[in-house]
Order: sequence, then C-alpha cells, then structure tokens
Amino acid sequence: MRVEVHLDKCIGSGVCALVAPDVFDQRDDDGVVILLAEHPPAQHQEAAYEAANRCPASVIEIHTNRWPRYRRPASP
Repeated sequence: MRVEVHLDKCIGSGVCALVAPDVFDQRDDDGVVILLAEHPPAQHQEAAYEAANRCPASVIEIHTNRWPRYRRPASP
C-alpha cells in the first residue's frame, strides 16, 4: 500500500490524524495534513483506508497492488 495526499486541497479538519495517528499528523500553524507513513505497515492500513473514506475534502489516495487507486468519491 502507498498513501498519497494532496496538500493543496486539504482543509485541515484533522479527521485523518484522529483516525490514523500513526499514518497522519497535522501542521501546527494551519492544520494541513502531514503524511507520516507513505507505506504504512499492515497493522495501520485499515486505519489509513478509514481516514481516506472519512476525509471531508477527499485529499487522501490509497494505491495498492489489488486496486490501482482508492479515492473517496467527491460529495455532490
């Protein structure tokens, strides 16, 4: 698994850091996501998927061998 974030679209909600604190953190000044683990170990992968699913700005992409991309669909 490889995690990718789009910093320019992050709104700093902090959901990712709450759901997957071993994979994501936030900058102190503006709350924008910090990717701590581009290739998270197996025990943190489910949390990374959950963070991608719950991100209100859909800035987290999960790349795997089984699925080329996972990205939560944008809200209508």
